[in-house]
Amino acid sequence: MSNISQDGSQWGELNNWYWKGIRCHWRVLGKTNKRPVLLLHGFGASSAHWRHNASAFVDAGFCVYGLDLIGFGDSEQPSKKIIPKLDNQLWAEQVAAFLEQVVHTKKYGKAVLIGNSLGSLTALTTLAYRPELVSALVAAPLPDPTLVEPIIYAKSEWLEKLRKNLIKVFFKLLPLEILVPFVSRTVILKIGLQAAYQRSIKSDKELFRLIAKPAKRKTAARALRAMCIGMATRPKETTAPVLLHRLASKREHSPILLLWGKQDKLVPLKIGQQLIKKHPWINLVVLDKTGHCPHDESPNLFNQNVLNWLGTIVENNQQEA
Repeated sequence: MSNISQDGSQWGELNNWYWKGIRCHWRVLGKTNKRPVLLLHGFGASSAHWRHNASAFVDAGFCVYGLDLIGFGDSEQPSKKIIPKLDNQLWAEQVAAFLEQVVHTKKYGKAVLIGNSLGSLTALTTLAYRPELVSALVAAPLPDPTLVEPIIYAKSEWLEKLRKNLIKVFFKLLPLEILVPFVSRTVILKIGLQAAYQRSIKSDKELFRLIAKPAKRKTAARALRAMCIGMATRPKETTAPVLLHRLASKREHSPILLLWGKQDKLVPLKIGQQLIKKHPWINLVVLDKTGHCPHDESPNLFNQNVLNWLGTIVENNQQEA
């Protein structure tokens, strides 16, 4: 087995990379000349959340990277002057630049993107706009409010502008500088985190620590505000339904695997089931006794299913060749 620290959340070699002057935290485990895998965390988490997955992929012959998206983990939480809003399009641009500048996909080959929740949407956006960088996508699960109820965009330009301005005013007036520190230091964080898991996480101190750490930073509130504004006012071209349609319309595209916790309370399984009905070319695997974070709650099953699926892709490619 690969050597990782006793604290699983500290896996890999830790590094910083600057993109557009913004400090981005990342980590790597394994030999960099191996086929690359990039792990993308969900909302409120970081690359540390892949504590039970990285070594399994290294042992299978991959080089594993973990990236903290801007505003999360140990990456910078920039001011609105630098980044006025955060959304999946910006994060996808960050991921694409990371693949080119750090992972060096031109030299070592296209990367497998594996995302949890918000990381899945970011990975999907990257695949849709920069397919030459991505060989396969694993989304566990794939969230987007538009998959349940599409954002209503005003037909009139001034009405749409008014809608976006009202959203900005609301989140600017919302006292996040008071709410975020309060939540990060009280039982509210534990209650919210438990909602993402089927099993009890009361004794998992490492999990609470890795989630609470970025939320306790002084700049956490402004990062959350930038994300709320960005995701609520993003163009429809970056919503999941449109991104999937963009991929489906292409003659060839990288394969997608959806991994869904059967007991996911945050993004119900029925969303994944509806997705494969509309897009039968997508694969869906359901993990029982698992919630919104299948990679962390059922890591052995998660790792095994992903590796088996990746092996199938390689076999199919060899047969076609």
